[in-house]
Amino acid sequence: MSGHNKWSTIKRKKGAADAKRSKIFSKVIKEITVAVKEGGPDPEGNPRLRVAVANAKGANMPKDTLSRAINKASEKDGANFTETTYEGYAPNGIAIYIECTTDNLQRTVSNVRSIFNKYGGNLSTNGSLNFMFDRKGIFSIPKGELDDEEFEMELIDAGAEDIVLEEGIFTVTTEMEDFGAMMKKLEEMKIEPENAELQRIPKETMKLEMGSAKKIMRIIELFEEEDDVQNVFHNLEITDELIAELE
Repeated sequence: MSGHNKWSTIKRKKGAADAKRSKIFSKVIKEITVAVKEGGPDPEGNPRLRVAVANAKGANMPKDTLSRAINKASEKDGANFTETTYEGYAPNGIAIYIECTTDNLQRTVSNVRSIFNKYGGNLSTNGSLNFMFDRKGIFSIPKGELDDEEFEMELIDAGAEDIVLEEGIFTVTTEMEDFGAMMKKLEEMKIEPENAELQRIPKETMKLEMGSAKKIMRIIELFEEEDDVQNVFHNLEITDELIAELE
């Protein structure tokens, strides 16, 4: 299983905690808000909102919470968020790519820079790490009663370039351009993904000795704990040994 899939598995396990779930809800609500402002409150005519609603359901967000989020985002005086990204290097040359949704850019960049500086990293200029990552569609789908072979054949026909089954969860990877088509295929099959999003997948990963790797993972967690941060991507190699230390 590739490194980004392993880290997704770790985060899914950690996400069971109430504090983590609250953070997940906050991220989903921000995504819903941006989606509604961008394309309206009707999921049928707003593909981005459809994905956000699917992710809300995958995170077990209560229906009334989901409805309130959509209604609130529809209000004229609702919160306005800006999407932005930050790129930088942690110690040992590990590349970190951070996606944020914020209502205060000054606060966000200050907090991101502070973590880089405190832990021996540095914030780089936007665009400096683009060449190190590919944007891919990543879908997490519970296996349930699905027939492995039939399911995989259907998704390969729809553009899946990689399908991995681990601990009862299919992780399906597509090219960025095939993300919408895969979402539509799953809807036709009446399959709701636990999570669906565009991720930045490193073209190459760097392996560090255990002590250094654990420090990097701690820095990544600090970024993820920031309220304005939606996603953090990196090129650290996630080994089985590292997972064992983190669990």
